[in-house]
Amino acid sequence: MKVLITGARGQLGRELLQTCPGRCLATGIDLPEVDITDPVQVDQIVAALKPDRVINCAAYTNVDKAESDVDAAYAANCNGPANLARAAKKNSAGLVHISTDFVFSGDQCRPYKPDDRPDPKSVYGRTKLAGEQAVLDILGKDALIIRTAWLYASRGGNFVNTMIGLMKEKEALTVVDDQIGTPCWAKGLAKVLWAAVEKDLKGVFHWSDAGVASWYDFAVAIQEEAMAQGLLNRFISVKPVSTDQYPTPAQRPAFSVLNKNDLEAATGIQVQHWRRQLRCMLKELK
Repeated sequence: MKVLITGARGQLGRELLQTCPGRCLATGIDLPEVDITDPVQVDQIVAALKPDRVINCAAYTNVDKAESDVDAAYAANCNGPANLARAAKKNSAGLVHISTDFVFSGDQCRPYKPDDRPDPKSVYGRTKLAGEQAVLDILGKDALIIRTAWLYASRGGNFVNTMIGLMKEKEALTVVDDQIGTPCWAKGLAKVLWAAVEKDLKGVFHWSDAGVASWYDFAVAIQEEAMAQGLLNRFISVKPVSTDQYPTPAQRPAFSVLNKNDLEAATGIQVQHWRRQLRCMLKELK
């Protein structure tokens, strides 16, 4: 099976290339070679490579900057997926599109199911929802959309690497404790995506690691696990603060835990607790 991965230099794209099963042949593309917002470039690369599947990991992910950079966010998160969906349909290829917990408002207090009503509160969330809708409008039931949250990996800019860097430099940190979700190790998500591709799943699903945490809980765990791995050599003070004490341009969901039951059952892959996955990633980082 030939698979084309967009956003191949990002956290998830790299993990997909590294975990590609022997039954698949993966090709990765990214900026500046191919811009998914350009329909001509997309048509050319898909026609040339003739993939059986396209996995779209490319996205505009700067949540706060998107509030003022609306056109660029829509171009990458809506127009780009639409271009990929049209090219995939034209070339009889399947499309796997990666989306986000930010499509939900965060107002409920139970894990969000794939068929719960989206209600994004940020430009980023609205552009990602628009991308989902564009893919579904073009491909209908032939599309596979997987929403994830709080993604991190051993390489790249993410919360874990940022916290470790700050913990080496600072004497104290404050971290928001009233935004609740679940971290997700990109390598774990990549393995689930490959299983979904090989099983030719269709529909809308969710995936993150198991359990629940605030960003404060996550930061405390990062420090403890990094100390255990020798990545840090001292503990610093990590104090909780509320969202209203740490204002940002974009509104974040207060609660965005995702219900993974459907994808867990469909792939046969058991979801692992986020703290175990964090430990595995830090061992890799070490």
